[in-house]
Amino acid sequence: MTKKGSIFKILGEYFLTHPAAVAGWIWVSVVPAIGSLVLFSTYFWLEKISIDSFLDHLLLSLSIALVLGLALLPTTLTAMAIGFFLGWIGFPDLLIGYVLANGLGYFFGKRLNEDFLKILYLKNPQLEKELELRTQHPERLIFFVRISPVIPFAISNFLFASLNIQLRKVILFGIPGMLPRTFLAFATGKFANSFLGAKESTNQPLQVSILIVLTLLSIWGIYRSWKKTQS
Repeated sequence: MTKKGSIFKILGEYFLTHPAAVAGWIWVSVVPAIGSLVLFSTYFWLEKISIDSFLDHLLLSLSIALVLGLALLPTTLTAMAIGFFLGWIGFPDLLIGYVLANGLGYFFGKRLNEDFLKILYLKNPQLEKELELRTQHPERLIFFVRISPVIPFAISNFLFASLNIQLRKVILFGIPGMLPRTFLAFATGKFANSFLGAKESTNQPLQVSILIVLTLLSIWGIYRSWKKTQS
């Protein structure tokens, strides 16, 4: 087994020589939180959005794809906003936008970290067999990463792209994993009396309990998926 210290050293050397990759990881880690603050202070403009035609649906889907794919907002907050301001008519656009955002986020993650594995394997050849074994059948890993409320959508896109996991599999197995917490956020917005009230309701015992269950489930699933490849 490779020593953790050597892995951290390799990662440190990689990021020192790849400032664009560093900027990308910082972006997907920080910008969604900033976007959330901006949305809560300017959400009133969303009341002006109306969906009356196919073109409106197309523009909404593309807008959601850009917002999520560029990590401007978290997926849960976006789903909550769609639920509150548009209701069920906006739900299909949310799903379409989510699928497109997978591709966009994955593309940027791939471009910024395209030689990540090459450098990692060059510095430590032992890791190649270990990672290839774990990513050869990544279906369960993708599902349980997506179902986790604590692993942001944008960060997981970068992670999957860096590990060279096929985008087709990320979409195919990521959507079912994403649906539980996305639908929970959407329903919270849909049945809330106000947008700010929807945010406050996420602290209610039932919501917190569901998120805890999803978190524990994701931890168990990721651990089992990772460990099973060793045998």
